[in-house]
Amino acid sequence: MNIDLRTDYLGLELANPLVPSASPLSRKLDTAKALEDAGASALVMHSLFEEEIEADEHAFHDLAAFNDLGHGEADDYLPVHPDYTGRLDAYLEQLRRLKEALDIPVIASLNGVTDGGWLQHAQDLEQAGADALELNIYYVAADIDEPAAAVEQRYVDIVRHVRQAVSLPLCIKLGSQFTSPLHFIRQLAEAGADGVALFNRFYQPDLDLVSLDVVPTLHLSSPHESLLRMHWIAMLHGRLDISLAATGGIHDAPQVAKLLLAGADVTHLCATLLRNGPDYVHEIKRQLCHWMEDNEYASVRQLKGSVSQLHARNPAAFERANYLEVLERYEPPLVVRARLAEPDPNPDHC
Repeated sequence: MNIDLRTDYLGLELANPLVPSASPLSRKLDTAKALEDAGASALVMHSLFEEEIEADEHAFHDLAAFNDLGHGEADDYLPVHPDYTGRLDAYLEQLRRLKEALDIPVIASLNGVTDGGWLQHAQDLEQAGADALELNIYYVAADIDEPAAAVEQRYVDIVRHVRQAVSLPLCIKLGSQFTSPLHFIRQLAEAGADGVALFNRFYQPDLDLVSLDVVPTLHLSSPHESLLRMHWIAMLHGRLDISLAATGGIHDAPQVAKLLLAGADVTHLCATLLRNGPDYVHEIKRQLCHWMEDNEYASVRQLKGSVSQLHARNPAAFERANYLEVLERYEPPLVVRARLAEPDPNPDHC
């Protein structure tokens, strides 16, 4: 059987649903080229962070002011050194180089802080040739006086303003901690979002028990995390006219197949490529084709969304009924059941 892996994402026709997500893999041209050669259908660049751009500008300003000490005649003339390259310039140059070196679409990723930063840098990325733009809105609601509605409105306002500033297809990368994801994502679509990527992973700090310092930690995703993505993509498919990307916990072909059945247009790959290398895209693609052939699916478009909530044989399984069924079916391990059946010889012990 000739398997057709083509899929549509953000208005782009892609050769298959395997898209490396924002990661260090896009920082080098040879690695990006290896991803394309292995079968990646598009590439999401590592994120451009507004804080890093501002830090660069402050550092250069401080350096220029320091060099000016004792040279009063230079007060009004602080030229930029011809070899100076800030984070923004470096990112834009890497985007241009990727566009020249690759035949697949290149999606820029922007993580802003201020309204002006979102708008200006989105325009910068459009001018540099990005095929689409992923807004990585990584916002931690740490203000106890800020209600949930205000947090959601912040996202909606960012999307609306960026939509007015650029004509690029926009994908919004969201975290999972929203009270009513379906309603919220509909608001984002109405504000101008062309797609959503579910879900961003919020990295949690750890505590050092020796120094008692709060320390940053990074743990790559694990496969079970893909189930949360599958759940909400299945709930969304067919309800809104937007692209759906699954990101987080997708490590192999069976998980790709599940996300496509739930309704994803593409699956973003990161941790599995960091562990196994760029060539692993080819292996996932090969296994996906075999699974589709074994299950008599001729194309990705045919299987996409066929087990979403709108098309599943048991739609209630995606809602509260699944919670009840899981609890009823669960049985502890045999050794635990044996211990539970024995009387406690010390019922008052701590």
